[in-house]
Amino acid sequence: MASQTEENYLKALFNLANEEGEINISELANQLTVSMPTANSMVKNLQKRGLVQYEKYKPVKLTASGKQEAALIIRKHRLTEMFLVNKMGFGWEEVHEIAEQVEHIHAPKFFERMDEMMGHPTVDPHGSPIPDRQGRIQHLQLKSLSEAKPGQEVILSALADSSTEFLQYLNSRNLSLGTELKILSKEPFDESIIVQYEENVKETLSQKVCEKLLVKIFDSE
Repeated sequence: MASQTEENYLKALFNLANEEGEINISELANQLTVSMPTANSMVKNLQKRGLVQYEKYKPVKLTASGKQEAALIIRKHRLTEMFLVNKMGFGWEEVHEIAEQVEHIHAPKFFERMDEMMGHPTVDPHGSPIPDRQGRIQHLQLKSLSEAKPGQEVILSALADSSTEFLQYLNSRNLSLGTELKILSKEPFDESIIVQYEENVKETLSQKVCEKLLVKIFDSE
């Protein structure tokens, strides 16, 4: 059974992995706000347990068992966030810190009951996919709002940033998952987008915001 610290490392490694599945130790250290020697020492411990592949001066890679263990930690986190929102009435901006604590509980039946009570959700409150019981993740085919063109209609389906600050920003503009938006125009100079939603509400969204909003785009034809 992994310690809480080991679980945090596994989750960070999973989230930092590039397309080749590689992670630099320096990135890992920065993510977890620890020193390079501390990160290096923990990676060696994970290597002894068969959870990572690591050679000195080369990037780290999660093994198949490492990926599965990391995904199951993420499953507990995202199920908890969904439960807090759906069953306990928390706002989507309130749940991350609580889920960070709950994800370290080692009680599979607890999370399976949570999953059953919610009807087996496939995404968390921020639209991120929830791994299944085997640690498999169904990645969503979404695009950033910045890729949409004037005249197209989209549905806000997930977020690339679930920080409290960004969620509060979306709350202030009454934007939530499932919101349907119509792209009215796009500013060539700074690529900000004017959208319309909820009975003629119009809002100008900056390029920075649009990059963080993941949407399903429908043909305008």
